[in-house]
Amino acid sequence: MTAHDATPTKSTSGAVASLKTAVADAYQGFFDITHNSLALLGTVLAVALITLSARADLRASAEEQLLGWLLERQEAATADAVYTAEPTAIDRVTAAQPGDLPKQQANVTYWLSRKYRVAPEPLSVLVAEAFEVGEKAKLDPTLILAVMAVESRFNPFAQSPVGAQGLMQVLTRVHTDKYNDFGGQLAAFDPVSNLRVGARVLQEAVKRAGSVEGGLRLYVGAVTTDGSWYINKVMAEHMRIQSVALGKPVQRTAPQVRPTPVVAPAPVAPGTEIEAEGPAPTTPLPAGAPLTRS
Repeated sequence: MTAHDATPTKSTSGAVASLKTAVADAYQGFFDITHNSLALLGTVLAVALITLSARADLRASAEEQLLGWLLERQEAATADAVYTAEPTAIDRVTAAQPGDLPKQQANVTYWLSRKYRVAPEPLSVLVAEAFEVGEKAKLDPTLILAVMAVESRFNPFAQSPVGAQGLMQVLTRVHTDKYNDFGGQLAAFDPVSNLRVGARVLQEAVKRAGSVEGGLRLYVGAVTTDGSWYINKVMAEHMRIQSVALGKPVQRTAPQVRPTPVVAPAPVAPGTEIEAEGPAPTTPLPAGAPLTRS
């Protein structure tokens, strides 16, 4: 081998040696820094422990902060376990924007929201549904809303002492068959389902009685009274909602249904025969009328 051929070998050996030296220096430097840092950290911890041992107030403050941090971590972990995110929950919400409704329906929604202190978004769905159902059932939608207002004040979970449930306070046990189309009796607490069933019951009552006032009497199940107290209350609210829908001033008074006295049959002595008489001076319930409150 000539001197010219040996030159590359010497250059390569020198580069490798330089690289090894650089790596060794870097390792030694890292070791020294780490060693010194650990020593410094140990010194700081030792000083901190000595200080906390000597100062009870600092020790109590440190313990309190540490305990607070641990509790926060525990609460965060518990919250993550209980409140699982559910982006599809919005699909269960019965609500809509009032601004998307036609003007008449929007006016009614905002007015009812203010009067009954109910959020306008869920009311928007109920108002729109009342107008749609009313058109199909040949009922004034403001009458359906008036019944809801008087019966439950728009509380979908309301229940009366006799078991009338939901927005329109339909006796679920009496009208069980009507809820079959909505999955069963528990649909009474679904606002839209209750509205539809209640509107159907009201429609049948009005058709049987031949008038809105008579239908309301059947709807409330008035037997021992003529139901004028209920009829007057619903009709007054009906006129107010109707005025709002038409953009007219809200009427504060409404025509009152004249109460009809209900005459109880006179007691008959045992063994006394009585002659058949004409009908009593009252408005009798039609045969087979459904009682929604008895």
